[in-house]
Amino acid sequence: MVAVPVAPALSRFVAPAALSVAALLLLVLLSFLPPGPGRRRSAGRKMPPSPAGPQHAETLGAGKAIAVLTSGGDAQGMNAAVRAVVRVGIYTGAKVFFVCEGYQGLVDGGEHIKEATWESVSMMLQLGGTVIGSARCQDFRTREGRLRAARNLVKRGITNLCVIGGDGSLTGADTFRAEWGGLLAELLKTGGITAEEAQRSSHLNIVGMVGSIDNDFCGTDMTIGTDSALHRIMEIVDAITTTAQSHQRTFVLEVMGRHCGYLALITALACGADWVFIPESPPEDNWEEHLCRRLAETRDGGSRLNIIIVAEGAIDKHGKAITSDEIKALVVKRLGYDTRVTILGHVQRGGTPSAFDRILASRMGVEAVMALLEGTPETPACVVSLSGNQAVRLPLMECVQVTKDVTTAMNEGRFEDAVKLRGRSFQNNWNVYKLLAHIRPPATKSGYTVAVMNVGAPAAGMNAAVRSTVRIGLIHGHRMLGVHDGFEGLAFGMVEEIGWNTVGSWTGLGGSKLGTKRTLPKKHFEEISANISKFGIHGLIIIGGFEAFTGGLELVEGRARFEELCIPLCIVPATVSNNVPGSDFSIGADTALNTITTTCDLIKQSAAGTKRRVFIIETMGGFCGYLATMAGLAAGADAAYIFEEPFSSRDLQANVDHLTEKMKTTVKRGLVLRNERCNENYTTDFIYNLYCEEGKGIFDCRKNVLGHMQQGGSPTPFDRNFGTKMGAKAVAWITGKIKECSRHGRIFANTADSACLLGMRKRSLVFQPIAELRQQTDFEHRIPKEQWWLKLRPILKILAKYNIELDTSEKAHLEHLTRKVLVPEATL
Repeated sequence: MVAVPVAPALSRFVAPAALSVAALLLLVLLSFLPPGPGRRRSAGRKMPPSPAGPQHAETLGAGKAIAVLTSGGDAQGMNAAVRAVVRVGIYTGAKVFFVCEGYQGLVDGGEHIKEATWESVSMMLQLGGTVIGSARCQDFRTREGRLRAARNLVKRGITNLCVIGGDGSLTGADTFRAEWGGLLAELLKTGGITAEEAQRSSHLNIVGMVGSIDNDFCGTDMTIGTDSALHRIMEIVDAITTTAQSHQRTFVLEVMGRHCGYLALITALACGADWVFIPESPPEDNWEEHLCRRLAETRDGGSRLNIIIVAEGAIDKHGKAITSDEIKALVVKRLGYDTRVTILGHVQRGGTPSAFDRILASRMGVEAVMALLEGTPETPACVVSLSGNQAVRLPLMECVQVTKDVTTAMNEGRFEDAVKLRGRSFQNNWNVYKLLAHIRPPATKSGYTVAVMNVGAPAAGMNAAVRSTVRIGLIHGHRMLGVHDGFEGLAFGMVEEIGWNTVGSWTGLGGSKLGTKRTLPKKHFEEISANISKFGIHGLIIIGGFEAFTGGLELVEGRARFEELCIPLCIVPATVSNNVPGSDFSIGADTALNTITTTCDLIKQSAAGTKRRVFIIETMGGFCGYLATMAGLAAGADAAYIFEEPFSSRDLQANVDHLTEKMKTTVKRGLVLRNERCNENYTTDFIYNLYCEEGKGIFDCRKNVLGHMQQGGSPTPFDRNFGTKMGAKAVAWITGKIKECSRHGRIFANTADSACLLGMRKRSLVFQPIAELRQQTDFEHRIPKEQWWLKLRPILKILAKYNIELDTSEKAHLEHLTRKVLVPEATL
C-alpha cells in the first residue's frame, strides 16, 4: 500500500575486487536508514490545536473558488486526484472549476473553464489518462497569454489554482503566481477587469501535485502514475519471459525515463534482470565485456533466457547514448544469442491506475484543497508530497531546483552525485540490485548456516523475499537451507540446502514455493530443537503473517527449556491481511488490494449498466479492516464495514438512506465493502438481506464473496520490490547478530534483541524485538492495537458524500526541503 517515506552507490559495474562484498553489503544495510529523498525533515512538527477547538472543514471554502487543471504528459491516477479536489472542495463549501486542456484552456477560457459537480467526477476513479485533457501550451509561456489566463480566473472569482503535472507545469504555475499582482494591475489599467474584481482577487494561491510516470521529482517518495506504469511494464515483462524461455532468447526491453532511471531500476529488481542501464549511473568503458560475461554466466547456470532493461535516456560515461539496437547487435555478434528488442513506449502511460496510485492521488487531492483554503498571501506556492504514510507540503520551487540539480550533475558527469540527489530510496534500490545481479558467492565460506521458511497463509511476494534472502545469504558466504511447510516441516526434517540457481525465477511467482502452513512450533519443540542441531542451523528467517509473529514468540519462550532455540530469529511480515504488529505494510497486501480493486471496477461497471443496483463485497483480512478500507478508497465505495470501527443497526440504516438518496441522482449504483469478520451478527448475508428489504422499489442488491482469489496471482511490482529489500535487510541483520552471539564456535542468543521483527515504520525499515511488540498486539483479534490507516477512514466517507466532520485542528507546517549534502564515499 502506501502506501509506502546513505551511503553512495557505486557508479559502475566492477569486479568484486574493486570494492569488497562486505563494503557493498554495508552500503545496502546503511541505505535503509531515514530520511527521505533529497530532504531532511523535522519530526512531527504540527501546529497546536486551536483554542477555539477543531476548525469545521465543511465551511472552510465558503465563498471561495478553486480551479483544477492537468498539464504536461498524462499519468494514471490524475483522474483520482481531480475527483478528490472536486469532491473535497465541494464538501468545504467552495465552488470548483475544471480547466480543460491544461494551460491552453486557462488561456482560452470560455467553455474550457466550467464548474464541476459531484456527479461530474463519478466513474472517473478507474480511468487512465486525464478526463479533463492536457496540452502543451506555448501561449502560457508569454506574458500576453498569462494576462488572458489571469482575466479568465478573475472574471470567475477563482483565486485558488491546483496544478497536476510535472516540474515544468509546476514552474509555470509559480511564475504565474509571482506575476499575479502585476497582471491584475495591467488588466485594471486596460479595462480588462474592474477595481472591485481586482480587489476581490488580490492574491492567487497555488498548490501542485506531481503527476509523472518517471518518478523524477525530488521531494516526494512517489509521483502519481509511477506505480501504474510499473504495473504495465511488469505485465509485459512477465509475458515476454514465457516466450523467451520457450526459445532460449535474450530480450532487450526499453522503458521510459529520459532523465530518470527509476522505472528501469525497479523493473530490473522486480524481474531479476541480468543487466540494467540507467542515466544516473552509466557503466564503465568496458561494459560490453562485463555484460557479455554476465549473460553467459546466467546461461551456464541453467537459465534459458536473458533480460536486459534499458532506460530510454541510458548513456555511457562520456554522455553517448546507449541504444537498445546497439545492445542487441553486441549480444548477437559476441554471443550468438537469438536476441529481440521490445520498446514499450506509450503503453506505460495507459491503462487503469493501480490501487496505490488511486489512493495516493486521493490523499494528495484532499491535502491540496486544505493547503489552498488555508493559504495566505505570504504562503509560498507548495507541492503536496508523499513521505512514508504522510501527505506533506513542501515549497514548490525548492523541489524543482533539487530536481534540476540532478540533471545538472548528470550533464557535468557527476554521476555519483546524481544518484545521491535522487535520494536514499533510489540508492538503496540501486545497491540491492547490484548485489543480486553482479556479485557472486565468494569462494571462502563464513561457516554459518541460515534457514529460511514461510509460515501462515500464502502471500504474493513471499518467493521474492525468499530469493533475495537466499542469494544475499550466499553472497555473505553462508550455507542456506530452505524449510518446507513452515514449522511443521522444520519439526519433520523437511529441510534442504538451496542454491543460487534454484531461486533464480522466483521473483514473479505467486504463492509460496517452499510451502507454508499455519502450524505453531510449541507442540513440536523437541523435534524442532533436534533438527536445528542436526542441520547445524545458526540463524532462522521466518517470512509470514501473524502465525510467524506468534511462532517467533513461542520460540523465544522455548529458549528457557531448549538451548538449541537460542539462535537469532528474524520475522519478515508477509500476509494479505496486513495485520502484523510492528509494520505499516506486509508483503502481499498490495497484490491483494489490487485484486480487490480490479474486481470492484468490473462490478461497478456491471452496476452502472443495469442501474439502481447495489453490490455488497466481502473481503479477507480476518479482524483487520485494512483491505476493506483501502479497497474502498481505491474503488470509490459508498461504505466499508470493519471490525476496528464498530457499527450498529442505525449505521446500517443510515447507509441504506444514503444509497436511497444517491439513486435520485445520475449515479444510480452502489458499492459496499465488508471485512469478513467485522461483526459476528451483521454478516454479509444479513447486510445483503437488510439492503434488499429496505431498498425494495428503489434499488436491488447483489453480493460477492471474493475468497481466496485475494491470496493468489502474480505479485505486484511493489510486493516484488518490497520483498526483495526486506530479504536483503533481514540477512544483513541476522549475519551481524550471529557474529555477535558467537562464542568459541557456538551460537548462544537469548537476549530480547536477538529475536526481532523487521517492519516498515513510516519510511524506515526497523528491527524491533518481538517481545516488545507483545504489548502493542491484540492477540484475541490478531491485529495491532494501533493502525495508521484508520486515519484515512474520514476521507473514504467524505468522497462518498457523507456529512461528517473532518477535524482540521492539527495542521502540518510547510516543511523545507534541504539540499542533500554529498558525503564522500571514504567517510562511510
